[in-house]
Amino acid sequence: MPLNLQKNLPAIELLKKEHIDVMDSLKVDTLAMRPLHIVVLNLMPLKIMTETDLVRLLSNSPLSIEIDWMKIKGHIPKNTPAEHMEAFYKDFDALKGECYDGMIITGAPVEQMPFEEVTYWNEISEIFNWAHTHVTSTLYICWAAQAGLYHFFNIPKYDLGHKMFGIFLHHSLHPSLPIFRGFDDEFYVPHSRHTEVRKEDILRVRDLILLAESDESGVYMVMARGGREFFVTGHSEYAPNTLHDEYMRDLNKGLTIDIPKHYYRNDHPEEGPVVRWRAHANLLFSNWLNYYVLRYSPSQRDDIKLLGNIE
Repeated sequence: MPLNLQKNLPAIELLKKEHIDVMDSLKVDTLAMRPLHIVVLNLMPLKIMTETDLVRLLSNSPLSIEIDWMKIKGHIPKNTPAEHMEAFYKDFDALKGECYDGMIITGAPVEQMPFEEVTYWNEISEIFNWAHTHVTSTLYICWAAQAGLYHFFNIPKYDLGHKMFGIFLHHSLHPSLPIFRGFDDEFYVPHSRHTEVRKEDILRVRDLILLAESDESGVYMVMARGGREFFVTGHSEYAPNTLHDEYMRDLNKGLTIDIPKHYYRNDHPEEGPVVRWRAHANLLFSNWLNYYVLRYSPSQRDDIKLLGNIE
């Protein structure tokens, strides 16, 4: 079923070229179940690219979904037209009276700063607290995962000697959980970060469950409150060329940057990337929607019974 998106959102035309079913209007009157209501706090610098990446994955579901895009008040993005932000994004103040079935909070280019020195730390702390009570399940990605773990559980982040950059092999520590339904024993995930959270800190907190990790890139997924929060340190949502674009950007700036690991065919940039993570990215988002956003949403359970989909 297609996603119901705001009219003229650039992701619509970009994804139609990939034969992905998204629409700028959708009638659900014939369904007994209302659409899932998802809010995305997009902190990434290239917002249109991130919108497209997330919509691509959310659209791989039979569920009807409506998305609101949230922004930080007073923060002006440098890489996204002001007209785009005005047309599609709302401040937290305009949305905090709502309750949502799901929320996604993205990474942000501030990971090497102490959390309290981020200019919008007070507002994002308020948003984290609001999500805790107004959202059925929240997916924290990359910097947001580190920030959420620090805010709620005082988990520190640590600087890395070298950027964690590439495609890394992971394994689940709890493969029977619904979030991993359909996953292989080992799966790949893109990472692009200068900091990390550490396993020993996670294991010391009774309310956290370490769900998946990598021998090379460390902690990948942590769960709290039975799936009300997922903290994901990688970028499963990345498109095939994203790491390449980041690599070339840094090279062109004259920065010291290693070639992304396990990414290019034969480790040669001119041969292009080998996409190893797409299937599991789709499973991750579909499982999150099906088993944590939809199944645990109190406002949805009676609606789903009408369709005969749950007991």
